[in-house]
Formats: sequence, C-alpha cells, structure tokens
Amino acid sequence: MNPQTVMALGQNALQITLMIAAPLLISALVVGLVVSVFQAATQINEMTLSFIPKLVAIFAALLISGPWIITVMTDYMRRLITSIPTLVG
Repeated sequence: MNPQTVMALGQNALQITLMIAAPLLISALVVGLVVSVFQAATQINEMTLSFIPKLVAIFAALLISGPWIITVMTDYMRRLITSIPTLVG
C-alpha cells in the first residue's frame, strides 16, 4: 500500500463523514439562527431556549435523512471491505 492509496482512503472517508454530518449540522445551524433572531427581537437572553428546538430539529433531520445515511455508510463500507485484497496485495 503506497502513500497515494492511504491519502485517497483518508480523503474518501472525510468526504463521506461530511456528507453524513451535513444534514444534521445544517438543520441545527438554521434552527439556531432562527432562535437567535427571535431572542434578539424579543430580548430574551435564555441560553436553554435554543437547546430544545435544536434537539427537535436534529431528531427530525435524522428521521428524514436516516435511510440515506445508512445507505451511504453501507455502500462505503462495502467498497472498503471489497477493496482490501487489492490494497494488501
């Protein structure tokens, strides 16, 4: 296994990780922004107010994108495991 193969495997793993995490992080970011604007408009400075909406948004995003995330992860693992003989030999 040469350094280019290791770099390609690492780059592919990081891309898959970003793809899987993106829906959850984007939903939390959007909800956090909306709650922050609401807090600024109403001058409510409660730190725990943004926690529950973010939690609900992440849960909803996980429910919606869950099947896609599982498919991406299993496809990646299948490709990785089937490529082991070519990587070693």
